[in-house]
Amino acid sequence: MPYEPPTHTVERSLRATTGAKIIAGVDEVGRGAWAGPVTVCAAVTGLRRPPEGLTDSKLITPKRRTVLAAELEKWVTAYALGDASHEEIDELGMTAALRLAAVRALDALPVRPDAVILDGKHDYLGSPWKVRTVIKGDQSCIAVAAASVIAKVRRDAMMAELASEAGECAAYGFGANAGYPSPVHKAALAELGPSAYHRLSWAYLDALPQWRHLKKIRISAEAVALESGGQLGFDF
Repeated sequence: MPYEPPTHTVERSLRATTGAKIIAGVDEVGRGAWAGPVTVCAAVTGLRRPPEGLTDSKLITPKRRTVLAAELEKWVTAYALGDASHEEIDELGMTAALRLAAVRALDALPVRPDAVILDGKHDYLGSPWKVRTVIKGDQSCIAVAAASVIAKVRRDAMMAELASEAGECAAYGFGANAGYPSPVHKAALAELGPSAYHRLSWAYLDALPQWRHLKKIRISAEAVALESGGQLGFDF
């Protein structure tokens, strides 16, 4: 199924209405995984034509995505990545962890953006960043699409490396599922329980009676306030 290629429309609008000159596209990967970090990429692209075939990373085959990410890393004006670990996710909750990873990515850029285009409808960044949220921004906005592809390839590689280096993780199939639920992953969890890299505050443990005692209850006041505010309307 063909998809409309992303454009600079939102970026041009931000430039015209806010005077912003440096605009970063921001996207995350790993939010719905059961293990590993959440990874955020911030990419600054300017108004140049992107490499052919750029779109939301989920719509690109793994082989093409890897090639495209390498092209994008050379093509973008600047990019940086930020992670929030599985421990930080358990301690803070996903909303606060996303913000932490995004701020780490934005702070790592060699230039500070005047504005940010954030994929989705919820602004998990907030002040002092000037944010424009765009639903399906990873399909419609060039900078966000670029961030989407780079983040996906980098996190997938991180999880595959984890699976190869840490023998205890091989059974979970992280190299293929990147920590997301899959038949192999679920079967390994049922037999072995969570590894040292699993998120222990996640609801998947509720379905595993023999491992349920390992579940962590989040007590951070900031996390409770953010999560109860409904900024992330999805189930794990």
